[in-house]
Amino acid sequence: RIAQLADSSLIARRLTPIRHMVCASPEYLAAHGVPKHPSELTRHFCLGYSNLPSPGVWAWRDRNGRASSVKIPVRLRANNGDFLQRAAIAGEGLIMQPTFYLYEAIRDGRLVPVLTDYGWPELSAYAVYPATRHLSSRVRAFVDFLAEHFAGEPAWDQVIAQATEKGRKRTRTRA
Repeated sequence: RIAQLADSSLIARRLTPIRHMVCASPEYLAAHGVPKHPSELTRHFCLGYSNLPSPGVWAWRDRNGRASSVKIPVRLRANNGDFLQRAAIAGEGLIMQPTFYLYEAIRDGRLVPVLTDYGWPELSAYAVYPATRHLSSRVRAFVDFLAEHFAGEPAWDQVIAQATEKGRKRTRTRA
């Protein structure tokens, strides 16, 4: 389960962080400019995920941890992350999605991270199971496997960090 979990009678074991990032295609950024501050998102086309409680509002934290939000102009809204990612790659606007959705497109240069100095929402992925004194050994082994597999920095975030560093080096070389 990926969420901010409400209290329940279930047991939840945290597996990994689920970070979000704002991206757009290189073509979109060339045509519309790169936002330097989240408040500038009001002058851009944005692609909204409709299953959020407030799909037209993007929240972030600044370097000092202060929370803020901006009401975005939603050009396209959908309840499917893959669809929204394809629309962003096609140049339809800026997207904010979990990094596990975005990492391959960022690695391949089809999407470019923007506003990376800001903290976008972070959730967690959990293994959730019923509270019981006698959890089956199969379920326990599977949950242990997931916890070990997802331990440390998520692989998709490592890919994004490497791609971002390569982009910075190319930018410095051209300057």
